[in-house]
Amino acid sequence: MPLYRDEAIVLRTHKLGEADRIITLLTRQHGLVRAVAKGVRRTSSKFGSRLEPFTHVDLQLAEGRNLDIITQAETLSPFSSGLGADYERYTAGTVMLETADRLVAEEREPSVQQFLLLVGGLRAMASGERAPGQVLDSYLLRSLAVAGYAPSFDHCARCGTLPSEGNRHRWFNPSMGGILCATCRVPGSASPAPDTVAVLGALLAGDWPVVEATDARSLKEASTLVSAYLAWHLERALRSMAYVER
Repeated sequence: MPLYRDEAIVLRTHKLGEADRIITLLTRQHGLVRAVAKGVRRTSSKFGSRLEPFTHVDLQLAEGRNLDIITQAETLSPFSSGLGADYERYTAGTVMLETADRLVAEEREPSVQQFLLLVGGLRAMASGERAPGQVLDSYLLRSLAVAGYAPSFDHCARCGTLPSEGNRHRWFNPSMGGILCATCRVPGSASPAPDTVAVLGALLAGDWPVVEATDARSLKEASTLVSAYLAWHLERALRSMAYVER
């Protein structure tokens, strides 16, 4: 069987038979890959904890008919060690893994940007330098943008007009792609506070000084809108989101 190497993030695992597991991976060069780790559930397994969710690994795989087979695994970054001891960071990290799994729908299709974004997001989450909710919201907005669902937080998402000086666009609707002017407003649109709209743009751009200077109320409202925008474009809410405080 042909062999290939790639680096990957372990997204999830499933039991297979008495000792094996199916590992779902987001790889750098091969996109979403499902592979078998033989004997990984035995105490004598050579893989040990290298194929647990959140782990950044360097792999050698053998191409199979339906599922590839993992033949070597070396840990590059054990993000699980920085997330497992903190419930808030762990649950937020779980949402990141599920989001990546859903957004990279096509197996074997390269998705380098999504891979690098997930590695960077998990590294920031595990470091503990920033609030978990803010890291998560920034990751979700950026991953949606990379997938082609970039929200608009300045010009009207429908007609493209910029707000006039002193008059902001007041409405937000996930189905329309973000902020709307009064003319383009549709029923059911939210009317977020100006600081909320500003921090949404900062989260998307990675402008952390603006994010960290924003009050808790605006951050919470922003998180609600990010969750709604994500659920709309994924067509249903993530299961793991239910465990995250929003």
